This record gives sequence, structure tokens and C-alpha cells, in this order.
Amino acid sequence: MMSSKEILSMNLKYYRQKYNLSQEKFAEVIGTNLVYLNQMENCKRKPTIDMLDKMASYLNKYDKTLNVTSSDLIKYDEKHKTNFNRIDEKR
Repeated sequence: MMSSKEILSMNLKYYRQKYNLSQEKFAEVIGTNLVYLNQMENCKRKPTIDMLDKMASYLNKYDKTLNVTSSDLIKYDEKHKTNFNRIDEKR
């Protein structure tokens, strides 16, 4: 059984891969900073409910077809498993 931190990490990585974004760019998309995103992706930090709401809202603004809720971010979905870790910025 996965913890909510592990599920959130998996889902954040899934959405980052889906949009082919670096951690830096994805942090901007979900309304946070790189350090906070990195901590969530590495299961070192669990966001508040307000932060989950904010991330879901920002994701929906980024992709108007998405319609993700804060509870979706901590809901296990087998399709969201990925080996994806990081996309480095291409300069």
C-alpha cells in the first residue's frame, strides 16, 4: 500500500511527463517553487489541503480539458505509474 506522499509524488511526475516539463517549469504551472516541488516528488514533504487545491486549480488553468481536483492528486491511478524523474532545461 502506497502512502499519500508516494501517490502524490507519482501523480505529480505523471503530469509533469504528460506536459513534458522540467521541474522548474512545472513548479511554475502548479503555483509553487522548485524546492517545494522537488520535496513533494521525493516524498519529503506533504502539502496542505490549501496547496493541493491551488495545484489542482493551476493545472486546470494550464490544461482547460483536464478537470483535476485536489483529491485526484492523492488518488492512486495505475496509469500514472512512470519511471519519469527529471527533464533538464534545454538552453
